[in-house]
Amino acid sequence: MKIATKLALSLALVSTIASSNTLVTVNGVSITQQDVERELMQATQGRFNQVPPEKQAEFRKQVLEQLVAKELVYSDAKKSGVLNSKVFKDRYEEVVSTVKKDIAIQVWQKREVDKIAVSNKDMKNYYDKNKEEFNEKESAHARHILVKTEAEARSIAKKFNGLTGTKLKDKFVELAKSKSTGPSAPKGGDLGFFAKGQMVPEFSKEAFSMKVGTVSAPVKTQFGFHLIYLEERKAKKSKAFADVKSLIERRLKMEKAKTVMIDKMKELEKKATIK
Repeated sequence: MKIATKLALSLALVSTIASSNTLVTVNGVSITQQDVERELMQATQGRFNQVPPEKQAEFRKQVLEQLVAKELVYSDAKKSGVLNSKVFKDRYEEVVSTVKKDIAIQVWQKREVDKIAVSNKDMKNYYDKNKEEFNEKESAHARHILVKTEAEARSIAKKFNGLTGTKLKDKFVELAKSKSTGPSAPKGGDLGFFAKGQMVPEFSKEAFSMKVGTVSAPVKTQFGFHLIYLEERKAKKSKAFADVKSLIERRLKMEKAKTVMIDKMKELEKKATIK
């Protein structure tokens, strides 16, 4: 199978294949869904799940294309003798030296920070003074069916007439898989939990005004027309001290680390020979 054809098929399946599965091979080298996920998390600084669902499929496609392009170029570089060239070897040694130094510094810094102790009293005082910081926003867990026209949405909605409870949910999941044009279709339209304002305004307003276990009327957004099934809603609440204690400890450690590092650097400078 030609690489272009296999890539096209992989792009169509990329949002549905398990994370460890091979999406495409380039000259015998496998590119997996896990590779794509890792690149996506790095590119979005770990916030890929906050990208609107309608945009996620396009991002996945772009990343897969980039990984294929990299492998093609690297393969040609090896064939053309780049890895044996003086330019490559010099640059490689330079990068290895830099990375070695960077990793050593990171390990040293972690070791120094790990030595810092934060008392339970300090952590509790921080929590009491900053409770609003630990408020958990109201969130909703919903599924949706996305189609192009209102007429199509209303036609699908009729299939839910008279259904409630598990039968309604099961029917919604079935139709989401077969009718929805959104990237969440293979998962039965499941969008997971999201906070107010995370989705586009029209969608968010409807999702947070519905009753759990019901299906909305068609909702128009810039992406088309949505039917929303509200699976669960969580009220706004403050996280307990025990739930955020480790987070506060890390934060206070990092604040103390600034002073500790300055003092440590002064100590090292006194012992060093700097001309």
